Amino acid sequence: MKIIAVNGSPRKNWNTHTLLNKALEGAQSEGAQTELVNLYDLTYQGCISCMSCKVKNGKSLGRCAVNDGLKPVLETIHSCDGLILGSPIYFSDVNAMTKGFLERFLFQYLSYDDYSQTFFDGNIKKSAFIYTMNVPESMTEQIGYNALFEKYKMMLSHFGYEQTIVSTETLQVNDYSKYHMASFNEAERKERREKVFPTDCQKAYDLGKSMAKV
Repeated sequence: MKIIAVNGSPRKNWNTHTLLNKALEGAQSEGAQTELVNLYDLTYQGCISCMSCKVKNGKSLGRCAVNDGLKPVLETIHSCDGLILGSPIYFSDVNAMTKGFLERFLFQYLSYDDYSQTFFDGNIKKSAFIYTMNVPESMTEQIGYNALFEKYKMMLSHFGYEQTIVSTETLQVNDYSKYHMASFNEAERKERREKVFPTDCQKAYDLGKSMAKV
């Protein structure tokens, strides 16, 4: 059993990265082999619409043909058993690095002959998504985030989508006084980091543990 986590955040050891590590700890507790991929360590771009992954009898059918830093990661993910994605929300969507990854990961398997079918012939049986954001949980429906989460759940439905974890009102920086961030209450954010974020970490741990079970 191998579980791969893909970190779309540029900030290592911060919110998204921490939650993904907790998920992998949970998977390891069940004996799974794990790997964390930091997208910001890679050099790549989004889909270039070359259509090589859809050429009939082509050598790249069902596989992204672009040879860059993401290609070996896509090959490794193809044969893993479980995939956990993590992204901060930037401007009401996953960030650009995550979006570029999703374009490359998902489009290679898409068949325009029949949208209900894919070229995927790998091992992934379970998938999940972890999101981190500044907004309070009470506003996720109002500003359309729940619809966003459902969209990505649908996109990953061919890979046994299991769970969405949402971590809200996250701590952005250690010292708010250094930034133009007066609309946020630093004391409240730090208290939430101490009292609520550990619960999010436990949810992530439990997710990884669940995904690693056969």
